[in-house]
Amino acid sequence: MEEGDTSRVDFCTLGMFIIDDIEFLPPTPPVTNVLGGAGAYSALGARIFSPPPASHSVGWIVDCGSDFPPELRETIAQWDTGCLLRETPHRLTTRGWNGYGKNEHRAFRYTTPKLRLDHSALDQKLLWSKSFHLICSPTRCIDLVKNILTLRGQWPETGSGPHPLFIWEPVPDLCALEELDNCYEALKYIDVVSPNHSELAAFFGRSADADGHVDYRLVEELSNQWVRSGIGVDGVGAVVVRAGKDGCIVADRHIRRWMPAYHQSAEMVVDPTGGGNGFLGGLAIGLVKGGSSPGLQNIEEAAIWGSIAASFAIEQVGMPKLAQSPDGETWNGVRVQERLLEFRQRLDKYVQP
Repeated sequence: MEEGDTSRVDFCTLGMFIIDDIEFLPPTPPVTNVLGGAGAYSALGARIFSPPPASHSVGWIVDCGSDFPPELRETIAQWDTGCLLRETPHRLTTRGWNGYGKNEHRAFRYTTPKLRLDHSALDQKLLWSKSFHLICSPTRCIDLVKNILTLRGQWPETGSGPHPLFIWEPVPDLCALEELDNCYEALKYIDVVSPNHSELAAFFGRSADADGHVDYRLVEELSNQWVRSGIGVDGVGAVVVRAGKDGCIVADRHIRRWMPAYHQSAEMVVDPTGGGNGFLGGLAIGLVKGGSSPGLQNIEEAAIWGSIAASFAIEQVGMPKLAQSPDGETWNGVRVQERLLEFRQRLDKYVQP
């Protein structure tokens, strides 16, 4: 299949699909068989900004084991995306346990063997996506970018067609000082890097938490170090640091801008699981569709889209509810464009911290 036949694919994630079981602090009861994983939540973030028929441009991969719940198939079908469902009846679906404690502490462990995704999982449609979401270590990030571009005939030469946008979410366990050199190398291969504030600081052996809020000045300093090192082949990529209730910062060679989180009330945040992944799905679609042409010139608008996507991901346990209304589709009863407009109006009055 030639590139022109598949150019409608705007987004593809190589994040894993996981069925989550979640335990909260008493008296909140546990929940089981929850659609989850970085792949599902980033696909959600992209899907929120891709109503049909554009929903088909959202690519993700779901490996369905012998225990795959029928109700999750129904949810996936309702989203009407370009999901690649792969039947793996010889194994159990990848499952994880999430435990929440005090002070937003979260524990996680896999309860079945995980099936990690790489470039070999991409069919011809997904291979020619305009953007890719990667959640991995620095060295694996480099390998994935090289292999995807090689399969497209674009490594190391320019090849046919424009290069895709690569959005890298560093895997938390390997955000460590001993990985910093590998991280600097990985930054040369991607367009946007997006850790949360704790992960960014951990790469430098620091802590970015101060008095219950993010240490804004430290996050700015460390983000600027990455920007100065050069992000992307031409050095003009961006850092987008996610800081939970304190919003996010967008930084490149021309911009340093903080944005607030959409939800300013803790009561609106029911379960933060997947908020960061959802943010990056929205951000990726914003890079592709947030302006007259795809590219990093859309980074500020893309971060706004990411913030809106994250807001829908964290309002409930599991995924937000998709429904159809006379005015178009809604998520949790809200039209996405209305929330986007409201947020933009709020940003006009926002004072930088």
